[in-house]
Amino acid sequence: MTLTFDAKQMAAELYDGGFRPMFIGGQWVAAQSGEVSETYNPATGAVLATVPLAAPADIDLAVTAARRALEGPWSRFSPYERQTLLLKIADLFEANWESLSVSDTLNMGMPIMRTLANKRRVMGMLRFYAGMATALHGEVIDNSIPGEIVTFTRREPIGVVGAIIPWNAPTAASIWKIAPALATGCTVVLKPSEDAPLTPLLIAKLMQEAGVPDGVVNIVTGKGSVAGARLAEHPDVNKIVFTGSTATGQSIARAAVGNLKRVSLELGGKSPVIVCRDADIDRAVPVAAMAVFAHSGQICIAGSRLFVAREIHEEFVAKVGEFARSLRIGHGIEADTDIGPLISARQAQVVESFIASGQSEGAALVAGGMRLSGALYDKGNFIAPTVFGNVKDEMRIAREEIFGPVISAMPFDTIEEAVERANASPYGLAAGVFTQNLGMAHKLVRRIKAGSIWVNMYHALDPAVPFGGMKMSGYGREGGIEHLHEYLETKAVWIQTE
Repeated sequence: MTLTFDAKQMAAELYDGGFRPMFIGGQWVAAQSGEVSETYNPATGAVLATVPLAAPADIDLAVTAARRALEGPWSRFSPYERQTLLLKIADLFEANWESLSVSDTLNMGMPIMRTLANKRRVMGMLRFYAGMATALHGEVIDNSIPGEIVTFTRREPIGVVGAIIPWNAPTAASIWKIAPALATGCTVVLKPSEDAPLTPLLIAKLMQEAGVPDGVVNIVTGKGSVAGARLAEHPDVNKIVFTGSTATGQSIARAAVGNLKRVSLELGGKSPVIVCRDADIDRAVPVAAMAVFAHSGQICIAGSRLFVAREIHEEFVAKVGEFARSLRIGHGIEADTDIGPLISARQAQVVESFIASGQSEGAALVAGGMRLSGALYDKGNFIAPTVFGNVKDEMRIAREEIFGPVISAMPFDTIEEAVERANASPYGLAAGVFTQNLGMAHKLVRRIKAGSIWVNMYHALDPAVPFGGMKMSGYGREGGIEHLHEYLETKAVWIQTE
């Protein structure tokens, strides 16, 4: 694969280690305390930029700006005007897509060919929500009250939205939170992860260029334990949307109780992939492998529990191991990189501890299992794609979310057993099924407890299709008309006409 532009030159032009202010009320500002934090390239350890370290007082300013905008001219934007604005944002994103992609790759390590390939999804989201801006409506309802009384509903913006996103997909995650808010007439305070705050600040520039009114979109950088916590508990925030770990999601839900703000949570997963004995092995192997290895396993929907019918288990797992060893591991900015670095040395250490646990508990190491060293890797956070066989359900690597490139493969004897074991998890975000039997596919789809299930494929996402979790993987949906309703209040109106 080749690039049509000089990604390394663009990288050098984007970030030089300098200061990048945050965006509040249409102004580029430092933290009131003056404190900053450094953000790094996980492939090289180089400092890309410094950003403000927001304190609760900075969050208060951003929420005030969002409230002022909500009650100001933004409240008078018609659905057509909101649609036009979103379409202009989409055009600017399209014109600046290479810069956005390079920024994502530099700050969180995903290979450049993958960040570039996210264009269809992000453009699709912006234009889908633009279309929905003019399609939102209430209903006229026939009531049973005596007399001539007309009843109908209105759908109105919920208000100020606090959005907290993870580091593993800054562009897509930002738009998944901001675009539905703009479509419905809400305002937003977005706090990106402290590990990857740079692309959201670049997005703020494009929003400003598009003509988004001051205060409608605010980007505040800082630690989750400080800035994120204040946003979650803030009494003037009407809704919190969060993507991240289950533990943090629980903290956010508790913090939101103060003013009973609406909460949407997309949390962790330990997703099962079931490979039936009739599966097309050669087609299933790369899909099942990349269900985990995409972005070095740093995805909430990673299909990290691989259940394979015993009749084909040995062959299938061996081929997954071969596939893992064939992947090129390197810096994300290189066009031929398949697997980039983990986000931080801290996360690499976490993954290493899981690998050590798998080995000590008796799992068979089929591929990988080591941190990479050498001139290309020493300054980054690189772990080889890892496959374990002979995994038992009670092992730590089979129970806990790893957020790294580690597959736990386990044989099963019957479909009933596979379903029971797949569902024996506190999580329920996603699942995969590989079979050539349509009846079997439908049977498994009905019985697996997960918010998204892919059959003979994985990772597909579309703006029109709802996405979200069950059980400890959260609640609420992103995508589809359900997503817009998460940002709306329904008001019932009664009018006596005689």
